[in-house]
Amino acid sequence: MKDTLDPDLIEKIIKSMEEKADYVDIRVNESLNNVVVMKDGKIQEIRSGNDFGGCVRVLKDGSWGFTFTTQMSKLDDMAESALKLAKSLESQVKLADIDTTTDKVKSKAKLKPSNVSLDEKKEVMVDAEKAARLDGIVSTTVNYMDMEGQNLFLSSEGTSLQVEESRVVLFLNAVAASEGVMQFGHKSTGGVAGFEVLKNEDMEKFGRTAASKALRLLKAKSPPSGRFPVVMDCELTGVFIHEALGHAAEADLILQNDSILKGKLNSQIGSEKVTIIDDASMDAFGYYPYDSEGVKTSQNILVKNGILKSLLSSRETASQLGIVPSGNARSSVGEQPIVRMSNTYLKPGNLKRSEIFEDLQEGIYLKGSRGGQVDTGKGIFQFNAAESFMIKDGEISETLRDVSLSGNILEMLMKVDGIGSDFKMGVGFCGKAGQTVPVGDGGPHVRVTEATVGGAM
Repeated sequence: MKDTLDPDLIEKIIKSMEEKADYVDIRVNESLNNVVVMKDGKIQEIRSGNDFGGCVRVLKDGSWGFTFTTQMSKLDDMAESALKLAKSLESQVKLADIDTTTDKVKSKAKLKPSNVSLDEKKEVMVDAEKAARLDGIVSTTVNYMDMEGQNLFLSSEGTSLQVEESRVVLFLNAVAASEGVMQFGHKSTGGVAGFEVLKNEDMEKFGRTAASKALRLLKAKSPPSGRFPVVMDCELTGVFIHEALGHAAEADLILQNDSILKGKLNSQIGSEKVTIIDDASMDAFGYYPYDSEGVKTSQNILVKNGILKSLLSSRETASQLGIVPSGNARSSVGEQPIVRMSNTYLKPGNLKRSEIFEDLQEGIYLKGSRGGQVDTGKGIFQFNAAESFMIKDGEISETLRDVSLSGNILEMLMKVDGIGSDFKMGVGFCGKAGQTVPVGDGGPHVRVTEATVGGAM
């Protein structure tokens, strides 16, 4: 990677702006990105690029000015432009105080993707695709992505950060078809590390798992409709926590009157068994050591024993709400930071997996997610499970397909009555306000006494 990042130049620009502005920060990022797409065993697309970008934020008399450039030599001009923009606006922005720091963070990668040949990356994809080619599978798609980056952050308050990052991820979709019916199986893996994440993965099991799911669904029955006890697997638990609770806990949505959690700090919003955490510092796909405002990350307990204890915030939203910034201001270098989740999960309990099911005479077991929608303002949600099963007399029985789970977020959390001791985090990307960031979500198996289940739309 070219050595285009110049901390001394950035510091010089910061110092030149200190007397002109109330606050200045500069972020610079250089990254190497690779994408490979394989369709039905054949490579369809290969994209590779070295991206550079730098942005300047200037706060003057309560207003932000923000500029972006792809040329390091223009950062000085961008700083002056950002100051002019700030002066042309009228606002009342204030920033909550944070501790300033100087730090250098190395990548967690043991085998950097840039040191791995394209042929070796293709080989992993081929192994996964071949394993998914079970009888009845009519199509497969494998997507591989990796990213290596270097990030600089300097502010007029004295924070100076140099952070290396590396991410690798693999997605596989398998399509099964029979007698005019088509079903899909999905599987993903990856991490905030190097190519060793995939080398250590059992690709035969990975591919076979996705394909087997699609094949099972071909023979599945349509679900019953109504109110049932439900059990969610680790993946669906994570999706529910992320979509339903995590977004509602974002301070900007609360300030916009678009969250069911507004005014509920220190109130009971779930059963005493429910503890929900957002932790950017943990080793999962949404990891980052400092957010886009230079705030050091740590474990943030959103809900403890059912009580809403904290929110996700930026420095600006934290100031408005009178809380401590949580380290959840995130964005790509070309965008203004906004409040985002990182690694969001439900804390495991102490029940064995078998104990989650054994007391249920009848219920529905929901696994994985095929998407859905949430209205954080009204506090309602609807998810489509990837795969589902009837539960009868404590045992998993016939397979169901096209099952939806819907209801009220807080009602669902209050009816959680069993939490497993198992735990798994997933990999994914979250979109908000036109921006996309890597996130992790997960948790254990969870039992809910009653929820609305029906056929997916």
